[in-house]
Amino acid sequence: MARYLPPDHFCPWREEAEELHQRQVVLEAKVAALEKRVFGKKSERMPTVQQQLRHQQAGADTETRRQQALEKRRQRAARRAEAPTREVHHLVPEAQRICPACGSDELKPLGQGRTTVVYEYIAARFEKQVHVQQTLACACGKGVVMAPAPPKVVDRGEYGPGFIAHVVASKCADSMPLHRLAQRLERGGVPMSRSTLTDLFHLAAEVLSPVSVRLLQHIARAEVVWADETPVRVLDVKKASLGYLWTFLTWNEKGEWLIGYRFSMGRAGKTPKDVLGGTTGRLVVDAYTGYNTVTMPKGRVRVGCWSHVRRKFFDALSKTPEAQTVLDSILALYRVEHEALQAGVVRTLAHRALRQNKSRPVLEALHTYLTEQKPLHLPKGPMGQAIAYALNQWETLCRFVDDERLPLDNNRSEAALRKAALGRKNFLFVGHEAAGENLAGLYALVATCEANGINPETYLADLLLRVQTHPNSRLDELLPHEWKRLRAADSS
Repeated sequence: MARYLPPDHFCPWREEAEELHQRQVVLEAKVAALEKRVFGKKSERMPTVQQQLRHQQAGADTETRRQQALEKRRQRAARRAEAPTREVHHLVPEAQRICPACGSDELKPLGQGRTTVVYEYIAARFEKQVHVQQTLACACGKGVVMAPAPPKVVDRGEYGPGFIAHVVASKCADSMPLHRLAQRLERGGVPMSRSTLTDLFHLAAEVLSPVSVRLLQHIARAEVVWADETPVRVLDVKKASLGYLWTFLTWNEKGEWLIGYRFSMGRAGKTPKDVLGGTTGRLVVDAYTGYNTVTMPKGRVRVGCWSHVRRKFFDALSKTPEAQTVLDSILALYRVEHEALQAGVVRTLAHRALRQNKSRPVLEALHTYLTEQKPLHLPKGPMGQAIAYALNQWETLCRFVDDERLPLDNNRSEAALRKAALGRKNFLFVGHEAAGENLAGLYALVATCEANGINPETYLADLLLRVQTHPNSRLDELLPHEWKRLRAADSS
């Protein structure tokens, strides 16, 4: 018969049993999260905040949703109107130019005819241009005048700026591996090797490096900066090593986004220090300690990310129903931001007042709830880890309340790395560290173009020639958001 032991009686195997139970809970949570990630349906994955807000507002905001749908239709119609248009006239065949009523052949045009709109795809066309420079000689036999040579990216280069811009945009904007681009060019009648495309890609990075470096310097001087990083494999002799692509971005007073990248062979804090060292302001990042080098005293003020907190509590939800209370509170914070967006007061004093009146009480109640729940959960369990993460970052997570310029999360920088993540799946790795640096510089120019509604191919084709003669003292004019105004001034 088992002998009864009082609760306070020392039992050598009780502590071991509790430790094993704690390890079991942690392992079960990890297995459940892994199964959900690998085998789970999309409906089981964490919904976005926007999806939850739309679901809650379904039926209650019909007029707003109708206006949003109408605006989307107007934007699509405007894009269709901007599409290149060519009229194709269809004439009545000679054999049918007879009146079906009286048989007369004296028919006259009736109006402009019936119009039918058809959208057709015309395959991209590459051409071999032979430039012939006219040469004139004087009758005296001594004077000779020759027409100027066409502008080139490099002397004796065989490829024009439009072609090189297409190569860069295909890889950086469309995440297309260069060997696949070579195959597509072959179908278009242009025999091309991957090595040639690689050389052109790195040539473009070298020519445009002053602009990409200047872009990163502009971002470093901003008051509010977002930052994040993602791993990128680097080809090595025996096996691929691991490098990192860092993104730093900000917005200016005109609402234009500036997105920069930096490549490094490690994840240490050296890269943030090289980019942001010696600057002040706010830095929106996750809890990674690599950013401590620039958020120490006399550095930038760290701003936390509620999206990271939300993910941790969502992962704990399957084992701990209490996590739903935290998720509802976080959603309430985002609901205040949605209200500010609908009212058109984002980043204004009215936005700050809205946060202080509505977001601050939510934060105070949430902090009390987390403090009460902390001793009720295993420290290494999913709920315990989520609570510890939130409380450890609490001061940084609450800074947005008193500063209307600060966001709730770091999703902007994560979105800036999605192109890199897609490219990582397509072209797998970069060849060496210098190649990673070139990729980062061109990524920055292409991403900033796309963020500001600029066609990256048009921008790069113009910049590849313009940067070589543009005064260095006016280099800022060649940044994507400034180039748009420069082009408008040139055309006027």
